[in-house]
Amino acid sequence: MQGKVIVVTGASDGIGRATADRLAAEGARVVMIARGRDKLEAAAAEIGGAVETAALDVTDTAAFEAAIAGAAARHGRLDGLVNNAAHVSMGMIVDTDEAAWRATFAAGVDAVFTGTRAALRVMMAQGSGSIVNISSTNGRRAMAAMGAYSASKAALIQFSKVAAMEAGPSGVRVNALAPGMVMTPGNAAFYETMPEALDAVSAAIPARRGGRPEEIAGAIRFLLSDDASYVNGICLDVDGGKAAQLYMPG
Repeated sequence: MQGKVIVVTGASDGIGRATADRLAAEGARVVMIARGRDKLEAAAAEIGGAVETAALDVTDTAAFEAAIAGAAARHGRLDGLVNNAAHVSMGMIVDTDEAAWRATFAAGVDAVFTGTRAALRVMMAQGSGSIVNISSTNGRRAMAAMGAYSASKAALIQFSKVAAMEAGPSGVRVNALAPGMVMTPGNAAFYETMPEALDAVSAAIPARRGGRPEEIAGAIRFLLSDDASYVNGICLDVDGGKAAQLYMPG
């Protein structure tokens, strides 16, 4: 990672922050993007290293494109992009309004398209680069009341495969990564009030626990690195083994 220029979205918390921390610790120049300026600046200050920040909403196409182009212009290259920002919308399909549906796709699909397109324009010209799009195991398997979120994450997996086919001949790799349950600060706070729910969810995972943001960051780091130079167009499940299970009725 030493000297690589990498943009990470949704970088002020959870998986995004853990990823920025891991990359910066290994010598990468990390451009952290998130909406809330104060929280973003505080996270960057704690991480230290060669970290830059850009407080913006990734659904603002012009601002997001400018941030990626600016990073490439300042450093003369762009080595990685982690599209991690997302919008979670829960609710049965019959109860989901168009605003919730569109907000989920705006952050989780449209912005990934925007960021990927901007990054590919730089990476394909320079002949190298790696993009990691953060999907979810919800994009692999169905769950009631997660229609908008699951559909957005499934779309992201297929989009990543198409991008990999188009960019591969230029030396650029695009992969998706599907985390299972991860104990981000938000999830941890939720399950603190419902410990029995956490026990039930954990019991359904072969690892018998949720993942840590740092564990997801390690997998992202691998996909960004030269160690994954022949890994392209996949969706890597990082879920404690849950995707390997066969569920039987009864």
